[in-house]
Amino acid sequence: MIRLVISNQRGGVSKTTTTTTLAREFADRGKRVLVIDTDPQGSISSVLGLKPEYGLYNFVIEKLRFDDCIVKISPQLHVLCSNRETTKVETILMGNVAREHAFSQLFSQVEKDYDVVLIDVSPSITLLQTCAMVYAERVLIPIGMDTLSFQGAMASIEASKSLNQLLKANIRTVGLLPVMVDRRLAMTTTVLEGLEGLSQGTKIPMLHPIRTDQSVTKAARAAQFIVDYDPKCKAAEDYHQVADELEKLLKEDLNVTAAA
Repeated sequence: MIRLVISNQRGGVSKTTTTTTLAREFADRGKRVLVIDTDPQGSISSVLGLKPEYGLYNFVIEKLRFDDCIVKISPQLHVLCSNRETTKVETILMGNVAREHAFSQLFSQVEKDYDVVLIDVSPSITLLQTCAMVYAERVLIPIGMDTLSFQGAMASIEASKSLNQLLKANIRTVGLLPVMVDRRLAMTTTVLEGLEGLSQGTKIPMLHPIRTDQSVTKAARAAQFIVDYDPKCKAAEDYHQVADELEKLLKEDLNVTAAA
């Protein structure tokens, strides 16, 4: 199965948009998809207009039935939402032995019902993000066309390396995803050139760029998936191609891992 964290140590880089849009892409391809939101801001709920009674806190801490804690958007797409109570999850887990492996222990019990698990995380390295990365082992980094976003991407790569050393984990970044790309701007050219160099130096593939598109913001305001709001918009087309690339990359990755 595919487990993937969408992460960048810089905020405002379309992590939530990337998570929800790829989730819908994979679900439309017949895959059973689970989205896990670990950000206390609850961005997934906001952009999709979800108002769940229960969520991550209730499943992880209160031990409620998983089926009672998820929102079933469709038979193929389920969401475990986050809210302000999520901050308590980290506080409580801090007292646990092997706390970094909490998600691995919890979600291994339910992941058999899914083909894809996508995890949206907050911009900073927290215990919850560590738990997510240790569990998923694979990371996708969206990168906006600005210097701070580029630096955030490099920080995310280094964070994975540090966790691998400290926890003997097997976390690997599988793709660098340029987002909010407007090739008319000089800064875009500069950042893309930097990403190409980063990709070559780290051997991390740079994926098809997501072009700037007002439909992304409008879809979020309407609490709709991009593909429902405007299926022919630039962003929808770009994310469709990225989903193709990820399927191929992750299939190859799984084959290599199995062979090893």
